[in-house]
Amino acid sequence: MNMPIFYVGGSKGGVGKSKLTFALIDYLLDDGKQVLLLESDTSNPDVYKAHHQHENGMLVCKEIDLDISDGWIELVNAADEFPDHCLVINSAARSNTGIAKYGSTLRETLAELNRNLVTFWVINRQRDSVELLRGFLNVFPDALIHVCRNLYFGSPEKFELYNRSKSREIIERKGRTLDFSDLGDRMADKLYSGRMPIKKALEELPI
Repeated sequence: MNMPIFYVGGSKGGVGKSKLTFALIDYLLDDGKQVLLLESDTSNPDVYKAHHQHENGMLVCKEIDLDISDGWIELVNAADEFPDHCLVINSAARSNTGIAKYGSTLRETLAELNRNLVTFWVINRQRDSVELLRGFLNVFPDALIHVCRNLYFGSPEKFELYNRSKSREIIERKGRTLDFSDLGDRMADKLYSGRMPIKKALEELPI
């Protein structure tokens, strides 16, 4: 089995997808994995801007547009070209439309690519977070999905709509519900304004 494809989704702006992608890339690199970042947020490619200047033998960065069919073909080709790399896809806020139209391009080639799809779906406390998750489940019913409650929006028990939803029951048959701790505003601002990956921030920023 080749390295997994990690999809960081949520389909909403401001739920914390980019911050989770920062953390995932840092975790994989620290674990000795090679990483191919595919940045699909073409409007605000913060993750790409922070990482592409630090590319090396372990990290490759590309931008793709998953609003169009060619972008999904490019994704599949990248997965085939870099079989030893974990693919990390940072999705855009509007990604639900592209997933509904073209997501089957990836779903139908996973077996041929010999890769598993692992999704981290970031949510806030609003209803559309859960509804957009249902849309993703319709396209990728067999994917391993972990839902990440972003605790910036409150404690776990405050995510009532998701906590009591049928979607949670479906998710937890295979995946998990995870809590993503709030990142201090000062640190978050430094990561974005300084456009630096977490490892670089740990080396350069004061305690």
